[in-house]
Amino acid sequence: MEGVSVRKIKKICVFCGANSGKDVAFVNAAFHLGEVLGKRKIDLVYGGGKLGLMGCVSTGVAQHERKVLGIIPSAFTVNNLVGETCGKEIKVATMQERLVMMMELSDAFIALPGGFGTLEELFQMISWAQLNIHNKPIGVLNINGFFNGLLSFVDHAVKQEFITPRARKILISATTADELVDKLQAFRFEPDPALSKLKWSPSSSQKEKLDLTLRL
Repeated sequence: MEGVSVRKIKKICVFCGANSGKDVAFVNAAFHLGEVLGKRKIDLVYGGGKLGLMGCVSTGVAQHERKVLGIIPSAFTVNNLVGETCGKEIKVATMQERLVMMMELSDAFIALPGGFGTLEELFQMISWAQLNIHNKPIGVLNINGFFNGLLSFVDHAVKQEFITPRARKILISATTADELVDKLQAFRFEPDPALSKLKWSPSSSQKEKLDLTLRL
């Protein structure tokens, strides 16, 4: 990290599966990520509850006495569907409201293995960065090659000129938690000159509950 400017990251939002996955390595890596965040004095923002990898990473952070914030749609709290959040919990009305709050309260984003919901959250944050809605670093923890196919697809989209080389730099990847956090801290946002001219009004967005549904 010598000679590289390091951004201050106090809170990281982690997207990951509510299942544990087939490989025990996913569970171990999720818990270890939580430990790494805790040791680095970084607080956690996540989707709430204690299921699957979500429960593992939140437990790892909490055991190092760092703050854990779960942002969860009220629908998931009926009949204790996802279990008790490890830390403070904020209930929201919709999935979109949840994601907007995650964006606002976090300094960076990490995706662990997961399903459609995890992928939606990851790519929503990437597209919002591309649109200059935020300039926060985004990375995937590529445990046992889980994201190899996805990263290859993104590179394929670059070759086919649907994703620009500049936009490709938005998505960071690493195979260990420490390496990924280091990369997030060293990330320098390079906005697209054309898209950087877009002006997103916080006041008007808040009135509409930041209903940012534009996708590229």
